[in-house]
Amino acid sequence: MASPTFRAGGALGTVLPPRTTLTDLRSRPVGELPGVGPRIEAALADLGIASLADMVSHYPSRHEDLSNVKRISELRVGERATIFGTVVSTRPVGKPVRGRAPGFTAQLYDGTGYIPVTVWGRSWLLNQLLPEVRVVASGEVQSRYGIQIVAKSIEVVDDPAGDEGPHAGRFVPVYPVNKGIQARRMRTLIHRALEAAGRILDPLPADVLVRHGLSNLHDAIHEVHFPTQRARLRAAMRRLIFHELFLIQAGLAARKARLEKTEVGGRHRGDGSLLNPFLNGLPFGLTRAQERVIEEVLDDMRLEKPMRRLLQGDVGSGKTVVAIAALLTAVEAGGQGAIMAPTEVLAEQHYLSISAALSDLPVNVVILTGSQGAAERRTALGQIASGGANVVVGTHALIQKGVDFDDLSLVVVDEQHRFGVGQRTVFREKGTTPDTLVMTATPIPRTLSLTLYGDLEVSLIDELPPGRKPVETKTVDPAERLGAYEEVRKEIEEGRQAYVICPLVEESEALEDVRAAEELREELANEIFPELRVGLLHGRMKARDKRGVMAQFRAGEIEVLVATVVVEVGVDVPNASAIVIEGAERFGLSQLHQLRGRVCRGLHPPKCFLVGAPKTDDSERRLQALEDYQDGFKLSEVDLVIRGEGTLFGSRQSGMPDLKVAKLLRDVDVLVEARREAFALVAGDPTLKRPDHRPLRREIRELLGADVEWLFRE
Repeated sequence: MASPTFRAGGALGTVLPPRTTLTDLRSRPVGELPGVGPRIEAALADLGIASLADMVSHYPSRHEDLSNVKRISELRVGERATIFGTVVSTRPVGKPVRGRAPGFTAQLYDGTGYIPVTVWGRSWLLNQLLPEVRVVASGEVQSRYGIQIVAKSIEVVDDPAGDEGPHAGRFVPVYPVNKGIQARRMRTLIHRALEAAGRILDPLPADVLVRHGLSNLHDAIHEVHFPTQRARLRAAMRRLIFHELFLIQAGLAARKARLEKTEVGGRHRGDGSLLNPFLNGLPFGLTRAQERVIEEVLDDMRLEKPMRRLLQGDVGSGKTVVAIAALLTAVEAGGQGAIMAPTEVLAEQHYLSISAALSDLPVNVVILTGSQGAAERRTALGQIASGGANVVVGTHALIQKGVDFDDLSLVVVDEQHRFGVGQRTVFREKGTTPDTLVMTATPIPRTLSLTLYGDLEVSLIDELPPGRKPVETKTVDPAERLGAYEEVRKEIEEGRQAYVICPLVEESEALEDVRAAEELREELANEIFPELRVGLLHGRMKARDKRGVMAQFRAGEIEVLVATVVVEVGVDVPNASAIVIEGAERFGLSQLHQLRGRVCRGLHPPKCFLVGAPKTDDSERRLQALEDYQDGFKLSEVDLVIRGEGTLFGSRQSGMPDLKVAKLLRDVDVLVEARREAFALVAGDPTLKRPDHRPLRREIRELLGADVEWLFRE
């Protein structure tokens, strides 16, 4: 008797498969599948596949339409077709050129005719394509050198007499693979995993699926792997995208609901005695965006629940003024405020600028960094603990043991992506549920901020101060770098100053970083600018020496400052109008934008020279984007496209998982829908304890891990 067939629909006369969840499948090792021995298991592990859940969630990167199967004698030039044939002979073709590996041509015969099939790359297949071996090939029929097929895929047919099932005659999935496992084997194993999994239960509420016209999870997973129609494939993809984003948003909503329930802060009832004189004494008017954001922040600080707000703003948009307004409000209410910066140079910059801005007010500003001398540090710690320090500026030294605040009521974290969740949490624990303002000058696309920071309120300074000039940006070949320095010399002859950024050193080895910076400084001082005063700034210098160099640069005593990326953010010298970035192809796009921002604060037209020889298409696109765009938010979207969205920006330290199917820039509409539904669901059941929400709860726990572990302790 034939074995019963499992069917999703459960029609009369069929046998329903056992019901399971993705969470259950995580406990079943992939080694239980037929054909998975130690070698294949290791290859799968390299792809992040250890369980049946990983296997059925290893989605195709694309699908090949192999439904148009034809005989060789029926082929027509210009069509895409799939053929089955026997290998007659093979030969290598082409030479390695930039961006393309050599290939090979296989002569095939199917009983009705012969045709050469050319494949670029994948020359390792030649070892398999021996005479008399049967293959399936798919691609475009061309007539450039006689009729041939330029194949997108060619695979050995294991069983010439058998059913090709998942491998041909349909939309065939193409999976991410490695050298240890070939595409055909991966399809076979995923096919077996889907059969072994049984009926996959859907953790999303039925009413949500109905409202958005979504299929159930089981059918969507099967359709994405082995689609039956193009329209159904599109619908299944939308279902999986919604599913992925809904789980993340539900986790964020649950985390936010818990914080609002368990954390009680103190209201900051400032009387304006410090804030009003500060704002009235500014030598410039606030932009409308700054006024709006200051009001948003102060409104939050007046509430009893602790503020958790993300402040985004492009380079030079005026975030520091917003931070000072919040700090002064905390001091007015009798508390202490602290701002944590990722580098000592930036902490020094904040300390100097905040001290100068508040010099006429009765506010004591103290700095704490790791490289301070013992006496200076002891004095600072005493003032912090006694409450004598109203505003404390520092690096991660602020969160170390032995740093005790009298009444820390506001925490400001600058350049948040440099700090992990653990560091930010420890900082907040220095006070009693203090308000938190997280700032970034690295613009984040709205879709990404909704995903990474969905439990924070978001403020956006989307307006630059009037008169801010665009930075003229040029990419310069290393062979032409002296021309860039001649442009710099002209700027200095006009009375201005310049930065020269040392290229990044591989592995970011600090001592090599220092050595490279020192060598570049010697070259500039002795060979290129012997008549100018050339200074040096790097991260290994003592705090006192860094302070001295920056003071000299601000005073104009140093005309050209050679620096490592310690000047990436926050360093503000308005007279600096030019920057040369050596080895620009080694930097990320947001980092280049930050560095360029060092010269956009003065009265003179700024210039940026990107000295580099990009070796990949991505690095070439990054440099071109800097030439084409000034807007940091546009650049952040370009960066997201170039880097891809699989691993979210900062996701490893934010608690967010990798995205498998969703693309944030493309799927913004789905994200908004999923977010609305998730927050509405959690509003009615904050800890997801209702019986029908328990599968969802388990999935969120698996997805977000320790970040929502408290869901299972209540």
